[in-house]
Amino acid sequence: MSELSTDKPFAVVDIQGLHKRFGDNEVLKGIDLQIKRQEVVCILGKSGSGKSTLLRCINGLESFEEGTLTVDGQAIKQHDPAAMRDLRQNVGMIFQSFNLFPHLTVGRNIMLAPSLVKKMPKEVAERAARTLLKRVGLEEKFDTWPDNLSGGQQQRVAIARALAMTPEVLLCDEITSALDPELVGEVLQVIEALATEGMTIIMVTHEMNFARKVSDRIVFMHQGKVHETGTPEEIFDNPQTPELKQFLA
Repeated sequence: MSELSTDKPFAVVDIQGLHKRFGDNEVLKGIDLQIKRQEVVCILGKSGSGKSTLLRCINGLESFEEGTLTVDGQAIKQHDPAAMRDLRQNVGMIFQSFNLFPHLTVGRNIMLAPSLVKKMPKEVAERAARTLLKRVGLEEKFDTWPDNLSGGQQQRVAIARALAMTPEVLLCDEITSALDPELVGEVLQVIEALATEGMTIIMVTHEMNFARKVSDRIVFMHQGKVHETGTPEEIFDNPQTPELKQFLA
């Protein structure tokens, strides 16, 4: 391929020199990370290594003190509410706790953001919500209340809700850690299908086997820095640093 080719992979998320403090505690100590379109990146690391904070910076939930962060070519402007709203349309986020609205049915939970933010007509939003529920294997639950679902089903609805805004990037923050072990698989299956379809996914997870199976790249964070990064084979089979070896042990 010639060097003048214009189709070099564009970093859909581009993080450079990112620093984040909470008071005197520096949680992110200069993060550099580029994520390509359709790449699946799993972030591993001990509690307190800065993984969740990094995700929350990418979708604008946390501000940062130094560095730059662009999503799909748009720089994050922390003090511009309109820019932040645009950013959040481009970045879907799924949390550890499902955060569904208990007073809305499953279908209405999924329809809410497209209706409010994108001004999508009700019948279009409903069609889209039913299609998304089918994708996560819950098409018959449109009129169900969230409280009547299992944790795994609620988390799958949360995934459908994040996808309703057709984001460029999907962030998953420990999305199985609040689930009973027997429900973890049904949620990971949905994420794996999205990865296969070409969704750009950045996922903080403790599910090592899943990370090995689905990731294009693994990022190991340690004490607020990207400590080691590589393919699943490189990270799991040939860790380079004592810290990663200890973590995997």
